[in-house]
Amino acid sequence: MSRQQRKALDAVLRSAPRGETRPTPEKQRDDFDAALTRPAPEDVVTRRTVLGGRPALELEPAEASGRGRLLYLHGGGYVVGSPDTHAGLVGELARRAGLRALSVDYRLAPEHPFPAAVDDGLAAYRALLAAGTDPRDLVMAGDSAGGGLTLATLLAAREAGLPQPAAVAVFSPWTDLTLSGESIRSKEDADPLFTEADIRAYADLYVGTGDRTHPLASPLFADLTGLPPLLVQVGANEVLLDDAVRLAGRAGVADVEVTLEIGPGLPHVFQHHYGHLDEADAALDRAARFLTTHLGADHPEPVR
Repeated sequence: MSRQQRKALDAVLRSAPRGETRPTPEKQRDDFDAALTRPAPEDVVTRRTVLGGRPALELEPAEASGRGRLLYLHGGGYVVGSPDTHAGLVGELARRAGLRALSVDYRLAPEHPFPAAVDDGLAAYRALLAAGTDPRDLVMAGDSAGGGLTLATLLAAREAGLPQPAAVAVFSPWTDLTLSGESIRSKEDADPLFTEADIRAYADLYVGTGDRTHPLASPLFADLTGLPPLLVQVGANEVLLDDAVRLAGRAGVADVEVTLEIGPGLPHVFQHHYGHLDEADAALDRAARFLTTHLGADHPEPVR
């Protein structure tokens, strides 16, 4: 893969202006929308819909095949982001997998703190099952906070006695809101996007004075028994590296089939840079293959 591409991306990400004071959530959302939004691929049709009582974006690739469905939960620290900001990323994953996708506009903090996002994720998952979607034909994915939320949704579904989907893929998942991972500090200089203070500010807005070790807030501390096959992709140059590495370790201890991929020299959710970064395209291809390979598989009954 291209070292030159990685260096160029790092320089671009570091060039983003940073103010002395932290912007309001509204300003953060505007800035995030402007910086990250990419449209869905031309051969992916998008439609507005509602899922589990929340607005959602349906993305249907021209070559979608079979009954398989992808449920996606976007990143943004539980404070910013939307299905629109992630239409490009979700559309690319859906197109490569040949799956119809639904991206949920779950409620954001601080207006709607924990556990509102988990409630919305579970409601969306429950709605798909209630509409007749076979869990063996359903896969899930998410990035950053959406990766943690994806795992929290599956944990909540397990506790509700619902069946698990066929597989799940998470990109740079935020799984520990206590910020106890060593990489939060050791990777701060390498990370072109975030500092420890940035991550802590998101946690403050989402959980406030609540319990940050709660398994639905920090899935790293959950019993992961019974979760479906899991793919974890993360960049080596990000403060959340240990969130991904420790998650994979705990999943393995819980006898979950888990694959961990660490991309050298890569930043947080590098998959966003498909079309400009060879590693991003290759990672999305691998994620698509992982998800589709597990479609139709039987999994054990949920642990109650």
